[in-house]
Amino acid sequence: MRKIELEIVALSHSITQTHSYAVVLGEVNGLRRLPIVIGGFEAQAIAVALEKMQPSRPLTHDLMKNFMNAFTIELHEVVISNLQEGIFYSKLICYSNEETIEIDSRTSDALALAVRFGCPIFTYENILNSAGILLDDPAGKKTGVKPLTPTISEHEKGAEDDLKVLNVDELTQLLQEVLEQEDYIRAIAIRDEINSRKSR
Repeated sequence: MRKIELEIVALSHSITQTHSYAVVLGEVNGLRRLPIVIGGFEAQAIAVALEKMQPSRPLTHDLMKNFMNAFTIELHEVVISNLQEGIFYSKLICYSNEETIEIDSRTSDALALAVRFGCPIFTYENILNSAGILLDDPAGKKTGVKPLTPTISEHEKGAEDDLKVLNVDELTQLLQEVLEQEDYIRAIAIRDEINSRKSR
């Protein structure tokens, strides 16, 4: 199965879903985005590494990196290897003493380590097809990482807005609107609703 390289293009959170964050992975040299919902602590662990902040004592992922370095274990790549019932599964591909070792990992932990080691992130075509979002506008491709700042869309302001009453064309249009506003949490909900309609 063909692997596709991804990069972190945004971290965002929603005012209406206080404890929900999204890390958004973008297809390298492509327009597809893969938003993954994570918790606040996980988002912070990724943000600290992206911003190259130096905490006074090592955080858990810094400790893990130091441990791996001490025992000459190299993190070669991270692979988002599976998607089951909305949950992403990942593997750390490590090298030690000319041996390749695969270690199961939560995706948020894998991404936090990938940023610290500077290693590539991959997923498979079928995962990107089922959970990814395609940006229509090539100019919309981001080069930097959006900081952790609150975002809210016009549609979120009416939180009672029910996606089930919209048809697929309306959902597709709404998806593009929230993507332009970089509200990836809302985009995930809309994407899932569109996918559920297609699978019926």
